[in-house]
Amino acid sequence: MEQNEVVLRVIGILTQSAEWVRTAGAQDPEAAGSAEPGAEPGAEPGAGQIGSLLAEVFPSFTVSPEATPLEAAHAVTEAALPAVMRLIGAFSYIYAELARVHDSGRTDITSEELLRELALRMSRPGDGE
Repeated sequence: MEQNEVVLRVIGILTQSAEWVRTAGAQDPEAAGSAEPGAEPGAEPGAGQIGSLLAEVFPSFTVSPEATPLEAAHAVTEAALPAVMRLIGAFSYIYAELARVHDSGRTDITSEELLRELALRMSRPGDGE
C-alpha cells in the first residue's frame, strides 16, 4: 500500500470519527455499541475500518519454528517497522496540517472540511507525495 493510500485511509477514519463521537454522545451509554455497519455489538466504533487498514498495511510473515524468542522478536520488528512508520507518517502529516490551519487562526474551515480538502489533494496524481 502506497503512502498516499495510507493517508487517504487515515483521513477516512478521522473524518468518520466525528460521526462516531456524535453517535456515541446521542446513544444511551448502556446501549452504546458500534455505529459502524457490520461491526460486532459492543465493538469500539471504527474497529472494522481500523482493523482493515492494519490488515492491509502490515505484511504477513513467518517466523521459523526453530527461532529463539529474541530472533522471533527481531523478525517481527523487522517485518512490522515499515508499516508502523507509514502509519505514524500518515497520522503525523494529517495532524501537522490540522495544527497548521488551527494555529493560523483560520475560522473559515472546519477540521472535517480540511480533511476532505486533504483527501482531494492526496487523490490527485502527483499531489501529496
